[in-house]
Amino acid sequence: MNKKKKILFIINPISGTRNKNSVTDFIHSNVNKQQNIVDIKVTEYKGHASTLAKEAVDNRYDAVVAIGGDGSINEIASVLINTPTALGIIPNGSGNGLAHYLNIPFNIKKALEIINEFNMVMIDTASVNNIPFISVAGIGFDALVAKEFAKSKTRGFFSYLKIIVFNYLVYFRKKYILYINNKKIKRKAMMISLANSNQFGYNSVIAPDARINDGYLNVCIIDKVPVFEAGIISLLLFLKKIDISKRIEILKCKEITVLQNKNRVVHIDGDPTYLGKKLVFKVNPVSLKIIAPRKTINQLTVNRDTPE
Repeated sequence: MNKKKKILFIINPISGTRNKNSVTDFIHSNVNKQQNIVDIKVTEYKGHASTLAKEAVDNRYDAVVAIGGDGSINEIASVLINTPTALGIIPNGSGNGLAHYLNIPFNIKKALEIINEFNMVMIDTASVNNIPFISVAGIGFDALVAKEFAKSKTRGFFSYLKIIVFNYLVYFRKKYILYINNKKIKRKAMMISLANSNQFGYNSVIAPDARINDGYLNVCIIDKVPVFEAGIISLLLFLKKIDISKRIEILKCKEITVLQNKNRVVHIDGDPTYLGKKLVFKVNPVSLKIIAPRKTINQLTVNRDTPE
């Protein structure tokens, strides 16, 4: 008889816009108890999810399931990197970029079916100044938006859009020096995004060719466009065609150093922070086990891309 899997579900009660009261009931009703031993914890403060995930690793849990958004996922996944414990996802945040990329259902019952199936794949993670991220990190305008969104009392797409529109009108490009692939590059840019997966969230795809298991980061250098072009750029983001625009330059690398002339805000999977003028981004290949739909795992295997 197969040994039951130990799974810890960690709920972030303040992420996203959906009511969390019924989540515990859904878990107990839909997780296969013949195959799994289930524990459920609710976070009480920032950083609590990391503590709970660390305890799960120490107690040899087979998986920790994050119920929240990309910030919650980052907090938990950071602890699971290079451990035998897998990450599971029940998307319940605002942008949910990683869940979109992995095709994880937003219906809680269907997402729990993925957990029951327990199909796993190894994915890359990345870091900036040794702080891990899973999907996307960035500097410039997107980091400013992340900072303002974190302060907002309302969540959801329209709150996010309002912040973008208001700040875009007054935002000026910044100067950056990049050391990438043994070359020094100078750029004036609206923002620079380092993409491990392909999107910010809300299905806005910044790096259409990014693969989360190819051993590379996509460096997306975006220029500011006139207001009358902004709608076109936004449309291309949602059509997964941003790379056809002349306003964006996309490079691939395993490591990149970015110098900025001030200690400006950086976002790490959507969470804002300050890390100094010098930022070193690195990929950490095949370093995290993740539970994903079988179809997604097959796509990641078929589309694995390792450029020279």
